[in-house]
Amino acid sequence: MYSPAIISGLLWGALPLLTAAQDDATLALPKGVAPTGDCTGVKGISPKCSSQESAYQRDFFYIGGGYVDSGIPGQQMWSDQLYVEKLTPAKKANKPYPMVFVSAGVNSGAEWLNTPDNRKGWASYYLDQGYQVYIVDIAANGRSGQQLLSKYPLRLGSTDIINEQGFTAPGDFDQYPQANLHTQWPGNGTRGDPTFDAFTAANVPISSSNVNVENTMRTSGCQLLSMIGQSYTVCHSAGCTYTAIWSDACPDLLRANINNEPGNIPFTSLIGNATVAGVGRGAARPCGLTYTPLQFDPPVTECSAFTTAEVGPDTLSKRSCILQTGTIHKLTQLSKVPYIMITGEASPHITYDHCFVEYFKQMGLTNYQWIKLADIGIKGNAHFMFLEKNNQEIAAAINYGLGVLNKSPAAPDHPKLPISLK
Repeated sequence: MYSPAIISGLLWGALPLLTAAQDDATLALPKGVAPTGDCTGVKGISPKCSSQESAYQRDFFYIGGGYVDSGIPGQQMWSDQLYVEKLTPAKKANKPYPMVFVSAGVNSGAEWLNTPDNRKGWASYYLDQGYQVYIVDIAANGRSGQQLLSKYPLRLGSTDIINEQGFTAPGDFDQYPQANLHTQWPGNGTRGDPTFDAFTAANVPISSSNVNVENTMRTSGCQLLSMIGQSYTVCHSAGCTYTAIWSDACPDLLRANINNEPGNIPFTSLIGNATVAGVGRGAARPCGLTYTPLQFDPPVTECSAFTTAEVGPDTLSKRSCILQTGTIHKLTQLSKVPYIMITGEASPHITYDHCFVEYFKQMGLTNYQWIKLADIGIKGNAHFMFLEKNNQEIAAAINYGLGVLNKSPAAPDHPKLPISLK
């Protein structure tokens, strides 16, 4: 369970955005600079370009952590805090539960604001629907960077090749058959394309200390939720490790856990196949969904308590899974929170997200739902679906389902799945 931690509001802001559309003709450009009318991507930085984001008020805070030894005699520093942005719709929030967005860490939480080609992002979409929105940078990532370097060593986040093969142009590589269905990336998805370069420029380092990051996300994340009340959590890829941890550590504070292609595949790391550089299969998350123990029955104090085996045939279109053998340790708390998983038809995740379903069956979980976008008529998406051309269509489908969940019994109760997204 989570424990009280010191709340830091050392830095704060309430910076309303300029919301009135500006007439290009009234904006004076520097002498010799001609208006091009092109505000795509980074060109949107021009003062003549109107923002694509929705009108909101913005505050930011640092939540959790405390003073630790700095290594300098007589001096301490703050550690283990999370950077959190609070975005309030200009017309005020009118939905009963906030939405908390958590990124994978390859890019910071800023990726929820808009897209690499400068279209409206998911944060703006849900602000338009009347939700209070929070954006979290995970521990040791982005603006949640840590000065305690010995606890949070950094490693490479991503590269141009990893981005092309895994995220933006999977159809150009022979990794899995469904990759050829990818149509939704805004651009050609390769190095030199402006949208790809903008996406890659946003890549940041992440910490190699999975255990320390998970422990900090558990404590400081549950503290955040205790301050704002029961909320919908929206995660992407590896960021879904942390919302799973919150579902385990403080389940009454999560309304539902919405997972966009969760990266915490049980007991393993699966990305494509071993014939392409930068992708392959390896052991990961020895406690199943995490590197640190969750609450199981029988209890688990060390991840070494699990024994596992590969289950099912392993093909490029449908990968095998890793499941428990011997004594089956079942999750006792995570199952309280509705778990929604969303998968694009052209992503590598379409080849292995079924492993979550098999794992949940083994855990005895019932309140989960796997939504394959192609099954509801949304085609052509890869891993970063919330940045792709049809991102607003996907957000609208999720919003349709939230309308049902909002009417379910109030906190600390939880809604029941399945729900319709169309």
